[in-house]
Amino acid sequence: MAYQAVFKRYEIKYMITAEQKNKIVEAMEPYMALDKYGRTTIRNIYFDTDNYRLIRRSMEKPAYKEKLRIRSYELATPDSKVFIELKKKYKGVVYKRRISLPEADAMAWVCGEIECPKQTQITREIDYFCNFYGGIKPAVYLSYEREAFFEKNGGDFRVTFDDNILCRQTDLSLCSEPYGERILGEGLVLMELKCSGGLPLWMTRTLTSLGISKTSFSKYGVAYRDLIFPEMKLLKPKEEEIHNYVV
Repeated sequence: MAYQAVFKRYEIKYMITAEQKNKIVEAMEPYMALDKYGRTTIRNIYFDTDNYRLIRRSMEKPAYKEKLRIRSYELATPDSKVFIELKKKYKGVVYKRRISLPEADAMAWVCGEIECPKQTQITREIDYFCNFYGGIKPAVYLSYEREAFFEKNGGDFRVTFDDNILCRQTDLSLCSEPYGERILGEGLVLMELKCSGGLPLWMTRTLTSLGISKTSFSKYGVAYRDLIFPEMKLLKPKEEEIHNYVV
């Protein structure tokens, strides 16, 4: 099945309540349709260095940042097709490159155990990323329930709603069932508006009428702040000093 491999767009995030979500979905009805997958569970493994260089840099909110993850839209097996995604953000614009491989090959390649079975411009970009940061490894598993909507008129505007966001630092496999600690408050929903240009006027009016403002929210960032960093603070002083020194 064909899939989109290259993205360039704005991704604007909003933290909303379940009640606000219902009102937005009602306002969307004339313009948007739920995609054919309905409500799905998205599973991700984010990669990082031993000292979490990528997420620490991202949380500093630089003009340019990047991350690498492997994603599956279903419970994977070693032979299942998964997506390796290199995501970059520069001055508010998101650039994403991705390829699809069997789960076993994807994990072995990104972990540096094998060469990529494919050779494309995108795989070369991912190879460069892995070599540049050196020794990246699975850092965290994140899953969430998503509903995605697309424009009925064929435009590129997309709306997604994510909830039940779960995180764990063990059992880092897309072949395992989703479980972990919740990193989103009860009754809250993360909405993302994805577009190549400005937002549709009807959506802008809906957000204004509901008093909804954009927010900054990174699933991996919150996982690092609330789960990973507190554990790191329990390191012995000498180990913590070494960790903070290495960039």
